[in-house]
Amino acid sequence: MEQKLTLQQKLLQKLSPQQIQVIKLLEIPTMQLEQRIKKELEENPVLELESDNPGAADEQGNDDSDNNTDIDNEEFSMDDYYEDDEIPTYKLNVNNYSKDDKYIDVPFSVGISFHEFLNEQLGLTDLNEEEQQLAEYIIGNIDDDGYLRRDLMAISDDLAFNMNLDVPEEKLEKILRVIQEFDPPGIAARDLRECLLLQLDRKEEATYKLAKTIVKEYFAEFTKKHYDKIRSKLELSEEELKKGIDEVLKLNPKPGSSYSNPLNKSNQHIVPDFILELVDGELSLSLNQRNVPELKINETYSDMLKTMSQNQKSQKNDKEALSFVKQKMDSAKWFIDAIHQRQTTLLLTMSEIISFQKEYFQEGDETKLRPMILKDIAERTDLDISTISRVSNSKYIQTHFGIYPLKYFFSEGLQKDDGEEVSTREIKKILQECIEGENKRRPLTDEKLAQILKEKSYNIARRTVAKYREQMGIPVARLRKEL
Repeated sequence: MEQKLTLQQKLLQKLSPQQIQVIKLLEIPTMQLEQRIKKELEENPVLELESDNPGAADEQGNDDSDNNTDIDNEEFSMDDYYEDDEIPTYKLNVNNYSKDDKYIDVPFSVGISFHEFLNEQLGLTDLNEEEQQLAEYIIGNIDDDGYLRRDLMAISDDLAFNMNLDVPEEKLEKILRVIQEFDPPGIAARDLRECLLLQLDRKEEATYKLAKTIVKEYFAEFTKKHYDKIRSKLELSEEELKKGIDEVLKLNPKPGSSYSNPLNKSNQHIVPDFILELVDGELSLSLNQRNVPELKINETYSDMLKTMSQNQKSQKNDKEALSFVKQKMDSAKWFIDAIHQRQTTLLLTMSEIISFQKEYFQEGDETKLRPMILKDIAERTDLDISTISRVSNSKYIQTHFGIYPLKYFFSEGLQKDDGEEVSTREIKKILQECIEGENKRRPLTDEKLAQILKEKSYNIARRTVAKYREQMGIPVARLRKEL
């Protein structure tokens, strides 16, 4: 069998450890950066906080004569560490804070979790031990909104396969009824209709009688907002129906989400990565580094490395120790450089975003936002689009008119009839204003909205209007109808 040998030439791009380090640090926000630095401090003894050894920088400055020491040890050359000045130590706090500075942190209280709250109530029931175990299993299947999305037959099968328990569906139904009496009202429902009925069942007032009838017997018509059908079948006046509908709308469709949940991202306190201030009409940008510690190389280890490298008669164990210290020294140096590069890249990117959107940042007027995509900032900074994407992801800026995610400032552009390019955000704002000011008895259709935009020189198709409306989380006209 004849074998053919071929020669292929491939161009491969490999990232250095420092580049990988920078990429990872760019992706994380300030809050996580603090934890990442603490983790590195725990794992690498060569790294230390600048505040741990005050005056160390001065001592290093007096040791310049040692920095040019010639070392003949080829295996462990010290040139990497002493080729210029002293070992680099970066002051990582961009903002300098004093004791007199006022900085208000919003307290974030996690409290007890939603499922723990349900299990606490379980302990107050008169269920026996076996029933409590089954109830705990059912509670474990309740989602964060407070719904039991799985049917009882599936839970019965799970118990049989996983716990070797033969539990009939009827028994689980009985236990579920007990859980549904827990707080908050409407908990452990299997659908929206049951959730609303559970809440209405706890209301004794006569005013809720109509609301119960609407949910129990005319739920399909209610969800589709076919109010005329409900009014006709129940022989109600428009005012009476409106009162009943209003009582239903006061109920909570997601009872679980109203309770403190540590996993709920909406409860998390946002720490801005950038701080933008308007001082005497000029914009001043800084990184929020208040909780990010200053780092430097531990002098004890750098001295140890010098001493060990200068010892020509080092034993095998000494060489292993020298290799370990050098590895940790490399790692520490890379990490400090990566932090420094992160700061530089973040400030460069945000500065160009502000420059691009200067008119908007001066006034905070949403209509002044220019169309801007990642490519625009990449070209202005000479950075890769993926780098701009990493900087923009999960980062926030505190301005004089509020805190915003960086992604908020990016939007596509459209041309008006007169050739002027406008941001899609401007169009969405107009749509929002039109819908907020519409007659709720006769909401504006997508076709009508497209016509209004056309009158304002925005030539946009109906399907595009529908796309923007959906992106804004606004339902179709029929579902916006009110009595």
